[in-house]
Amino acid sequence: MAIAKAERLMNLALCLRGASRPLSKRELRGSIEAYIEAAGEEAFNRMFERDKDDLRELGMVIETVESLDGDTGYIARPDSNRLPPLSLDAAEAAALGLAAKVWQQVRLAGAAGAALQKLRAGGMPETADAEVPFSALEPRIPAGEASFEPLMIACRDRRPVLFEYRKASAARSTPRTVEPWALECWRGHWYLAGWDRGRSDQRVFRLSRIIGKVRSRGGDFTAPVPDRVTVRESVAAWAGEHATGQARIRLRAGSGYPLRARATELVQGEDGWDELELPHGHGLGAWLAEFGPDLVVLEPAELRADVVDRLRAVAKG
Repeated sequence: MAIAKAERLMNLALCLRGASRPLSKRELRGSIEAYIEAAGEEAFNRMFERDKDDLRELGMVIETVESLDGDTGYIARPDSNRLPPLSLDAAEAAALGLAAKVWQQVRLAGAAGAALQKLRAGGMPETADAEVPFSALEPRIPAGEASFEPLMIACRDRRPVLFEYRKASAARSTPRTVEPWALECWRGHWYLAGWDRGRSDQRVFRLSRIIGKVRSRGGDFTAPVPDRVTVRESVAAWAGEHATGQARIRLRAGSGYPLRARATELVQGEDGWDELELPHGHGLGAWLAEFGPDLVVLEPAELRADVVDRLRAVAKG
């Protein structure tokens, strides 16, 4: 539906901008396929008025002209719908070039490359290679999960989605109907924040735990979208970032590097296991359970019990 509307708006914009004279509603209806297929005059009138308003909101200048016989015509003159000259300095061009290299996901990488080519054709300055110091490191945002693209589109179009989700402490997935708000990458993983209709509350979902396809649902959002969606803060709270104490664990040598990066103290053992101290907060048990047989919780006792319960639930299947 979103693609059909975008195509209809594009066709209307091309008709209005390419016309040598104002076009009447009757002429426009006979020129655009979606208008021809409209079920009746009233349906066409509603569709046309919405489309005309949408184009104006996007910045298109559409003139309304009355003819001598009293008929109303519409036209978008090229002189009134020309973009201002492109003006980017070298620093701004370098920032855009860097941003275009960030995406690894195929469709986004292609779109970013095409956008850069158009900007350069429009006068964006090239960055001289001699001025850019060589680096073996390049920024990347991984987006390998199959659910990333449909969720990104759903966030953009404000469309509810349905997917199967398996929590870290569960052996089986459960269906979730979510009104998606925003996606954010945190510590190498993508997370979705949105309104969970089944729980009637805000939730954050890790994309790597979404099972199968993400399916779009019809209808509008039922909950208001916050002005600022705090994905990272929500994930940090559930991952124990807002620590209230310390936890001691044993970690198999050569494993658990994200945990090692957060450790406040690390003692290497001679038996193939290292002992670490970590900030302990709400939700840490769910994260620790993901490391399975490579990790043993020493203290506190309630954290150890939480991790054991989660592992038992997974083992029971």
